[in-house]
Amino acid sequence: MWIPTEHEKYGVVIASFRGTVPYGLSLEIGDTVQILEKCDGWYRGFALKNPNIKGIFPSSYVHLKNACVKNKGQFEMVIPTEDSVITEMTSTLRDWGTMWKQLYVRNEGDLFHRLWHIMNEILDLRRQVLVGHLTHDRMKDVKRHITARLDWGNEQLGLDLVPRKEYAMVDPEDISITELYRLMEHRHRKKDTPVQASSHHLFVQMKSLMCSNLGEELEVIFSLFDSKENRPISERFFLRLNRNGLPKAPDKPERHCSLFVDLGSSELRRDIYITVHIIRIGRMGAGEKKNACSVQYRRPFGCAVLSIADLLTGETKDDLILKVYMCNTESEWYQIHENIIKKLNARYNLTGSNAGLAVSLQLLHGDIEQIRREYSSVFSHGVSITRKLGFSNIIMPGEMRNDLYITIERGEFEKGGKSVARNVEVTMFIVESGGQTLKDYISFGSGEPPASEYHSFVLYHNNSPRWSELLKLPIPVDKFRGAHIRFEFRHCSTKEKGEKKLFGFSFVPLMQEDGRTLPDGTHELIVHKCEENTNLQDTTRYLKLPFSKGILLGNNNQTMKATKESFWITSFLCSTKLTQNGDMLDLLKWRTHPDKITGCLSKLKEIDGSEIVKFLQDTLDTLFGILDENSQKYGSKVFDSLVHIINLLQDSKFHHFKPVMDTYIESHFAGALAYRDLIKVLKWYVDRITEAERQEHIQEVLKAQEYIFKYIVQSRRLFSLATGGQNEEEFRCCIQELLMSVRFFLSQESKGSGALSQSQAVFLSSFPAVYSELLKLFDVREVANLVQDTLGSLPTIVHVDDSLQAVKLQCIGKTVESQLYTNPDSRYILLPVVLHHLHMHLQEQKDLIVCARILSNVFCLIKKNSSEKSVLEEIDVIVASLLDILLRTILEITSRPQPSGSSMRLQFQDVTDFLLQIFTVFRILIRPEMFPKDWTVMRLVANNVIITTVLYLSDALRKNFLNENFDYKIWDSYFYLAVIFINQLCLQLEMFTPSKKKKVLEKYGDMRVTMGCEIFSMWQNLGEHKLHFIPALIGPFLEVTLIPQPDLRNVMIPIFHDMMDWEQRRSGNFKQVEAKLIDKLDSLMSEGKGDETYRELFNSILLKKIERETWRESGVSLIATVTRLMERLLDYRDCMKMGEVDGKKIGCTVSLLNFYKTELNKEEMYIRYIHKLYDLHLKAQNFTEAAYTLLLYDELLEWSDRPLREFLTYPMQTEWQRKEHLHLAIIQNFDRGKCWENGIILCRKIAEQYESYYDYRNLSKMRMMEASLYDKIMDQQRLEPEFFRVGFYGKKFPFFLRNKEFVCRGHDYERLEAFQQRMLNEFPHAIAMQHANQPDETIFQAEAQYLQIYAVTPIPESQEVLQREGVPDNIKSFYKVNHIWKFRYDRPFHKGTKDKENEFKSLWVERTSLYLVQSLPGISRWFEVEKREVVEMSPLENAIEVLENKNQQLKTLISQCQTRQMQNINPLTMCLNGVIDAAVNGGVSRYQEAFFVKEYILSHPEDGDKIARLRELMLEQAQILEFGLAVHEKFVPQDMRPLHKKLVDQFFVMKSSLGIQEFSACIQASPVHFPNGSPRVCRNSAPASMSPDGTRVIPRRSPLSYPAVNRYSSSSLSSQASAEVSNITGQSESSDEVFNMQPSPSTSSLSSTHSASPNVTSSAPSSARASPLLSDKHKHSRENSCLSPRERPCSAIYPTPVEPSQRLLFNHIGDGALPRSDPNLSAPEKAVNPTPSSWSLDSGKEAKNMSDSGKLISPPVPPRPTQTASPARHTTPVSPSPAGRSPLKGSVQSFTPSPVEYHSPGLSSNSPVCRAATAVGFLLSAGVARRKPQALKIR
Repeated sequence: MWIPTEHEKYGVVIASFRGTVPYGLSLEIGDTVQILEKCDGWYRGFALKNPNIKGIFPSSYVHLKNACVKNKGQFEMVIPTEDSVITEMTSTLRDWGTMWKQLYVRNEGDLFHRLWHIMNEILDLRRQVLVGHLTHDRMKDVKRHITARLDWGNEQLGLDLVPRKEYAMVDPEDISITELYRLMEHRHRKKDTPVQASSHHLFVQMKSLMCSNLGEELEVIFSLFDSKENRPISERFFLRLNRNGLPKAPDKPERHCSLFVDLGSSELRRDIYITVHIIRIGRMGAGEKKNACSVQYRRPFGCAVLSIADLLTGETKDDLILKVYMCNTESEWYQIHENIIKKLNARYNLTGSNAGLAVSLQLLHGDIEQIRREYSSVFSHGVSITRKLGFSNIIMPGEMRNDLYITIERGEFEKGGKSVARNVEVTMFIVESGGQTLKDYISFGSGEPPASEYHSFVLYHNNSPRWSELLKLPIPVDKFRGAHIRFEFRHCSTKEKGEKKLFGFSFVPLMQEDGRTLPDGTHELIVHKCEENTNLQDTTRYLKLPFSKGILLGNNNQTMKATKESFWITSFLCSTKLTQNGDMLDLLKWRTHPDKITGCLSKLKEIDGSEIVKFLQDTLDTLFGILDENSQKYGSKVFDSLVHIINLLQDSKFHHFKPVMDTYIESHFAGALAYRDLIKVLKWYVDRITEAERQEHIQEVLKAQEYIFKYIVQSRRLFSLATGGQNEEEFRCCIQELLMSVRFFLSQESKGSGALSQSQAVFLSSFPAVYSELLKLFDVREVANLVQDTLGSLPTIVHVDDSLQAVKLQCIGKTVESQLYTNPDSRYILLPVVLHHLHMHLQEQKDLIVCARILSNVFCLIKKNSSEKSVLEEIDVIVASLLDILLRTILEITSRPQPSGSSMRLQFQDVTDFLLQIFTVFRILIRPEMFPKDWTVMRLVANNVIITTVLYLSDALRKNFLNENFDYKIWDSYFYLAVIFINQLCLQLEMFTPSKKKKVLEKYGDMRVTMGCEIFSMWQNLGEHKLHFIPALIGPFLEVTLIPQPDLRNVMIPIFHDMMDWEQRRSGNFKQVEAKLIDKLDSLMSEGKGDETYRELFNSILLKKIERETWRESGVSLIATVTRLMERLLDYRDCMKMGEVDGKKIGCTVSLLNFYKTELNKEEMYIRYIHKLYDLHLKAQNFTEAAYTLLLYDELLEWSDRPLREFLTYPMQTEWQRKEHLHLAIIQNFDRGKCWENGIILCRKIAEQYESYYDYRNLSKMRMMEASLYDKIMDQQRLEPEFFRVGFYGKKFPFFLRNKEFVCRGHDYERLEAFQQRMLNEFPHAIAMQHANQPDETIFQAEAQYLQIYAVTPIPESQEVLQREGVPDNIKSFYKVNHIWKFRYDRPFHKGTKDKENEFKSLWVERTSLYLVQSLPGISRWFEVEKREVVEMSPLENAIEVLENKNQQLKTLISQCQTRQMQNINPLTMCLNGVIDAAVNGGVSRYQEAFFVKEYILSHPEDGDKIARLRELMLEQAQILEFGLAVHEKFVPQDMRPLHKKLVDQFFVMKSSLGIQEFSACIQASPVHFPNGSPRVCRNSAPASMSPDGTRVIPRRSPLSYPAVNRYSSSSLSSQASAEVSNITGQSESSDEVFNMQPSPSTSSLSSTHSASPNVTSSAPSSARASPLLSDKHKHSRENSCLSPRERPCSAIYPTPVEPSQRLLFNHIGDGALPRSDPNLSAPEKAVNPTPSSWSLDSGKEAKNMSDSGKLISPPVPPRPTQTASPARHTTPVSPSPAGRSPLKGSVQSFTPSPVEYHSPGLSSNSPVCRAATAVGFLLSAGVARRKPQALKIR
C-alpha cells in the first residue's frame, strides 16, 4: 500500500533507472527527485527537471538528503537544507553541463577545456565542504574559492550575475531593492574592474650554476636594486652551492627558495633589478695549484642582473638562464651590477668559464595572507622570507622589529712596509657590555641561519678595497645598550702557509650615552693599529679610545692627523622599540626637565611620524600627564599636540594605528578631568573660526574632532565613575554651548574667500562620527534633536558653493548610515531634515548619485523594520516630500528635454500628471540599457514591483478616466507600458534554462500572462472609446500575441476580433485593421517573432469568433489573407536563416514580393522586397536577374519631375532622377550579366530622354555605352546555360515550393549532375526521385521532401532572328536562351511488342512541353510551370527527326571545314566515320527494315508522305556524305589518309545497302547547299540561299533547316547504342567551339545518382554502332570541349517538326565527277522551332510593346534590304560551272534552289530532281507539306 512520506522527501539518483516496469519513471544518475509516496522498497515521485511526469522507482537507487517542506499537501515545495553554497554549486554545475557540451559542438575548444578544469576544481571543493571536517577559517576560504569560480564560469557562459552576501546567494525578497541594487553593483564593479593588488611578492628558486670548470663552493646572493636611486631596496637572499653548482641543502627548500615580500606597485618598474652576486670559496687565484695554499678565502666570481619588468609580461618563468659577468678589474667589483645595468661593456665581460645561472622566478600579487592561501604548497615545503629594507609602506601595530643594517662600505689602508698592496679581509663581531661576543646575531641574508662572526671577501693587492656588503644584525633590545661592533683587519698572505695577519681594528658602539641609538648614515671609523698577538678580548682596553673620525674632528685634531687609515660603514636602524631622536626622548622624559616642556611640545610636530607611532601610548600618557600637571599653562599646547597625533593617524601609512589609539582610550586613558580643558579649547577655536584670517590650523582641529570627542566622552565617563555623576548639568551645558557655537559657525555664509566654507566642509565631513560618542552620554532623542538643529542650521543651497554642497550631502548620507538613524525614535526626528536637503539637491539636480545612495539607505531601513507601525508614517512623509521631485528628476535625467529650471519645481497638478509620469518612469525602468545584461535578478524584482503597482493603478484608471472623464493620453500611456512590459527580453521564459525558468515561475509566476489579462480586462472596460485606439494599438497588441506563450495568445488574439467589430461599426469595413495588421506582421516576423503554431491559433481563434457576425464573409477573407501572408513570411524568415544565398532564399523572396503586389497591393512593401531580392541577386552574382528585379521598380516610375521622399538608400530627389539612376544601375547589371541586348534598349530609352532635354554631354556618353554593348555582343563569348525542370513534392517543403514544378536556369558550366547536387545540398533532407513520371497523390501528401530533376530544352518564342541569313552566331545565341516561356523534354517508350531484331519499329517518344508563368531569365533563376502539354511521336516521326538532325550536323561541320573555322579536321572525321561505319554495320538500314517494308506501308497508309520524307533524307544524307568525303580528302592530313580511304570504301558499301547502285549517274555530284555560305558569319547563322549567279534569294523555308535541337542520353539506350548516339549527335551544334578545347563538366543521364528516368530516345537503330575507337575519340573531344547545353547528349530532346516546309531538292550540275570540296562553304544553321515572340522586331512598335506588356523587349534586328532574285533565274538554266562569289563578303554559291527556282516552269521531266524522286518511287510536288504528329493530351 502506498503511504505518503513524512521525512523521505528529497533525494539524488545514484544509479540510472530505465523505468521499464509499469508506471516506472526513467531516471539518470545525478537527477534530483521529490518523493511523494513509498511502498515496499519503492518510491513514487517525480524528477525536479520534469515535474509533470510522475512515476515509481526503487528506493535503493536514491540517496536521501535532508530537506524542509513548504505548503505541505498537493502543491508542496521541497527545499534542501544543505548549505546554500552547495545548493547553488549543484544547480550551477547542472546548467553548465549542458552548455559545456554545446561548447564542444561549437568548436570553442579553449573555453571548453578551461571550463572543464574549473568544474573539476569546484567538484573537489564541494567534496571538502560536504565532508565537513574543515575549520571555520578554512571553510570560509573554500567558499570564497567556490564562489569566485562560479562567478567566473557564469560570466564566461553569459549567465546571470548572482547577488551574494558572505558567499551565500541572497533571496531578493529578504532585502530591499536598493540594497539588492547595491549588492549587484558591487559584484558588477568587482567583476569589471579587478582590484589591482597593492602588494606584490617575488618568488625566487635557485636551480643551479652551469659552469664548465667549477670545482669550488660558491655563495650566491640575491637582492633587489633600485637603479634610479642607486641603492638596494631589499635584504639579501643568501645561499650556498656545492662544487657542482647545485644547492648544498637540496632537502631544505628554505635554503634555496625565497619570497621577496611587500613590493609596492611603484616598485614594479623597469629600473628595479634583481641582482645576483656570486662569491667563490677557495684559493686567492682561480687557477692556482691545489697545494699552493690550504687557506680558503671568499673571492669575487661573477654577477648577473635581470629587470623586474621582464617578469611583468609573462606568467611563471621557469628556469631562466642568466648570463654571469665578471669585472675586468677587481677594484670595480662593488659596482659591477651598476655597470651591467648601464651596459658599460668596457668594464665587464662574460666569465671565463661562460657560466649561466638557472633560476625560477615568479611574481605573485596580493597580500601575504592571500599568497599563503593560494600558494600553500610553496609555504608548506618551506620558503625563506626576504624583507624590504626598513619598514613596509604600512606599519602594523604590534609589529616587533629591532634590526640594525650595517653595510661594510670601504677602507683606506697603508702598505705596512710592503712593496705591494695588502689583501685585506674584514672580520666582524658583536660584543656585549660584558665583553662577551654575542652569538648568532649576524645575518648574511635570508636562507642562511645567523652566524657569530662575518668574514668579508678579499680583493687581491688592494689597499683601498670597496666591499658594499650588506648585513643585518637582529639584536634584541635588552642587548643593545652597552653593546658594540668590532671590525678586525687582516692581511691574507698568498704564500704557502696562507697566514692571516691582524694589523688593525675598528669599533662602533650601538647606543650613545643619552640613550639614543647609533644614528643612520655613513660613519668613518678610525683604524687602530695593533699587532698580530694583540688581545682584543679585553674590551676595556680600547672602548675608551675614540671610534669615529667625526668625534675626533671636534676634539683632537692632532690625533686625527696621525691616523691615516680609515674604515667606512653605513648603518640603518629599523626598530619599533629604540629611537635615534633626541627630541622624542626629551618629551618622554619631561618630568626630568620640566623647563623644557614647552619646547618639547613645540618640537613634537617635527618628529617623524614613525617615531611617534612607535611610542604612541607613551606619548599620549606624556601629553595628558602634562595637561593634568598644569592645564592653564599647557592646555592649548597639549591640545595642539593631540590634534597633530590624531591627524597623523589619518595618513595611510599609519592608518592601522587607529585601533591602537581606540584601545588606548578604552583601556589606558586616565584623564578624568581632561574633558573640561578639551571642550574649552575646542569651543575657543570654533568661536574664532568666523574671525580668523588663516583657517589651516582650525581645519586641522576640526578634522580631529572625532577623537577629541572620544577623549571628552571617555574623560567624562571616568569622572562620573569617580564622582558618582557630579556636574552632569554643567557638562550638558558645555556641550550645548559648544554645539551652539558650531551652529552659528555653520550658518555663516562665506564672503569673498572660500576659507570659511572649507572649514564648514571639514567640520561636516567628520561631524557624523561624533554621534555615536554623544549617544554614550545622552538620550537618543536628545542627540537626534542636537543633530537636527545642527544640520538644520546649514545655509540655503542657492548661495553655497558646490564643494560644500557635496560635503553637506555626504554628511547627510553618513547620518543616515549612522547608529543614531537606525533607532525609530531618532529617525522620526531626523527624517524631515534629511528629506529637506535631498529635495533641494534633487530639485537642482546636483550630486544625484549621493542622493540615490542616501535614499537607498533610507529604504533599506524601512524594509528591515517593515513590521513596525512607525514605518507607515515614515513612508507617508517620504512620499509627500519626495515622490513628485523623484519622478520628475528621473524623467529629466533620462530625456533631458529642457534645462533645469522653474518647471522642475512644479508639484503634481492632479492625478493625471502623476499617472502619466509614473507610467513614463516605469517605461524608462524597463529599458534594456537600465541594467547590465546579466542583472536578470534585478530586472525581475523591478518588474515585480512595476506589475504590482500597475495592477493597483488600474483601478484608478477605471474609476477616474472612463465615460465623460476619458483621457486618451493616460490610457495610451497605460497600454504602451503594458506592451513594453510583456515584450521585455528578461521575461521571455522560453529562452531560459529549465532550472532558471522553474525558479522564476515559482517566485513570480509568468508576469506576461498577468499583464496580458490586465490588458484584456482594461480593453473590455473601454467600450466605445476603443475606437480611439484603432488602428494605433494593432501593432503593439500584435507584437504581444507573437510571443510564444499559449495563455497570453489565447487572451490577446480575441482583441483583434473586437477591433474588427468596432471598425466595422464605425466605417462599414475594417480596411484600417487589415492594413495595420499586414504592415506590422512583416516587420515583426522579420525580427524572428511568431511561428507556425501562432498562424494556426490566429486562424482558428478569429474564425471561431466571427462565426455569428454579419460581416463574416469579409472577416474570413481578411483572416485568410493574413494567414497566407504569415505562411510566406515564416517561409521567408526560415530561408533567410541560411548562410549562403541559394535558390530557396530567392524563390521565397519572389513569392512574397508577388504576394504583396497581386494579393495585397502594398506598393511600399513590394518595393522593399524588390530591393531585398536585388541584394540577394547581387550577393549571388546573378547580375541579369538583379537587373530584371530592379526593372520592376523602374516600371513603377515615370519620366516626371514629381518630388520623391527619401526611401531606403535613395535620397530625396525627383522621379526623373530616380528613374535615371535606376536605368543606369540596370544597364550596368545587364552588362555584367552579359545580357547586352537588353542593356541596349535601356540605353536608347535614356538617350531619348537626354536628347529631349538637350543634355548632349550625357547623350554622348550613353551612345558610347550603347556602342560598347554592341561591340561586346560581337567580340565576347557567351555561354549558353542549361535549363532544368525541378519538381518539389511533399508537405515538408516551404509553402511557396510545395507540390509545384519549376524550370531553373543553371549557372555557367553547370551540368545536370552539378545541379542535382546543388539542389540536394539546399534541401539536405530531400529524397531524389529516380524517374521522370508524374508523381501520384501519396507523394504529394507525404510528410517528406521529394525532388524530381531532369534537363529540359528551351524553345525560343521567335524564330525570325534565328532563321535570318547572315546573322552571326554571337547574336543568335542570345535569342536561343533568352525570353523563353516554353521548354520541352522527351521520354522514349515502347508501344506494343518490342522487336528484338529491330527495336526502332516500336520506339515512341512522349514529348512534354512546359509553359512558365514568366519567361526566363527574369527576376529569378526559376519560375513555376503554369501549363504542361504532352504529345506522342511515332517511331517513323522519330526516325525522320534523327536523320534531319544528323544531316544538319554534317552540313555544319563540312561548312566549318570549308571556311577553315576548324583548327583540325578530327570532328568531321569522327562524324563521317560514325555515320558511314554505323550505316555499313546496320545504321539507317534498320530504318529501311522497319518502315520501307511492304507490310508497314500497307498497315500505315497514312504515313506515305513520312516514308517518302525518310527516304528523301537518307538520299540527302548519302549526297552530303559524298560531298563531305570530297571536302575531307582535301583537308585530311597525311597520317589519316588510310582512314579516309577506308571511309570512301565503306561509303560505297553504304550506298549499295541503300539501294543506290549508280548514284553518280542518277544524280550528278554537285555541291550540296550549305546555308551560311558567308565565312564572315558565326556558327548557327541563318540559312542563306544563293542563286548560281550570286544573287541572294530569301527562301520561305529551306528543306535543310529542319530543327536540329536534338538531345540524347545514354540512359535510354543500350551501352553500344549510347555510344552510337554520342557519335552521331555529339557535335550537333557547336561547330565553331569544338576546338576551343576548354574542359567542361561531363554530363550524365538522370539515372546516374539522384533522380529522373531518361527523357531520351535513340537516334538510330540499335545495330547502327560506331567503332569503339572512334566512340572513345569522340567522347574525349566532347568532354574537353566548351559545349553549349544542347550540343551534348545528356538528354534526348526533339524539336517539334515545323510546317509548312519545302522538300530538299538537289541542283543538277553537269559535272559527273565525285564531290569536290569548296573552301568557301560555312557552317549551317541549327534551326529552332518558330513560336510567337514576345520581342517586337518592328522598331517602330518598340516603345508601344514595352509599355503595353510591361516586359523588356529585345532590340530589333537591324533592317537589311531584301535582295530579290534576278528575273533571269526564271528562264535561264542553272550553269554547270561553279558560280562566282556573291556581292556579300565571303559568301559562296548557293547549292539549294530558291522557292522561285523550285516552282520554275523551266523544270524538265528529266531533271536530276525528278530522276531522284523516280528512283525511290515517290512523287513529290511543291505543295506537299509535312504533317505534324498527332497530339496526345495526357490527362
